[in-house]
Amino acid sequence: MAGNVITHIINKIPTITFKKVMVGLFCALFLLSACENDLKDVERIANINAEEPVDISYGVTVIYSDSAVVKAKLISTKMIKHNVDSPFYEFPKDILLIFFDKNKKEERRVTANYGLYFEKKNLVELRHNVIVTMADGTIFKSEELFWDNDKRIFYNTMPLTITTPNKDVFQGNYFESDESFEDRKINGLRGVYNPKDEDVF
Repeated sequence: MAGNVITHIINKIPTITFKKVMVGLFCALFLLSACENDLKDVERIANINAEEPVDISYGVTVIYSDSAVVKAKLISTKMIKHNVDSPFYEFPKDILLIFFDKNKKEERRVTANYGLYFEKKNLVELRHNVIVTMADGTIFKSEELFWDNDKRIFYNTMPLTITTPNKDVFQGNYFESDESFEDRKINGLRGVYNPKDEDVF
């Protein structure tokens, strides 16, 4: 079986090895517990020493393919690789992930104002105005979203809103989902259901 292939296009900075990062980012998609370690990571990132070795790339486009089939694309204005004991990649301005089916049709896209990829944990973290748009028009919104590539799950720990194509609006306290983003377990699910004309009660 052919291996994974990653193609990247970067402007204005030296080439960086992306294979491990992108395999983690794209093995599914862009979402149990956000734990103390996650909070410590965020706190540490917020207090990064100015002398910490980093590689910076601008205008980043990364293509992930498997067996010659394009699976996903990542686009970001800026990417920073932090070369520390536990390396991580930071997308400080924006991040767009587009996922395709086997016919190259878009299955879903994920946007966020900020993203992180922790290499050793194999964990993707998206924060601030996270929006997942499914091919059928379903929209997920929250202020955070995690992808655990080892467990193959998406999850979050903050309130979320899901709007269906029929304009049903559901909210929850937090959720967990399989990699297809279809088998969702939502804590505290509540919402407004808009019945169709043909619905019978």
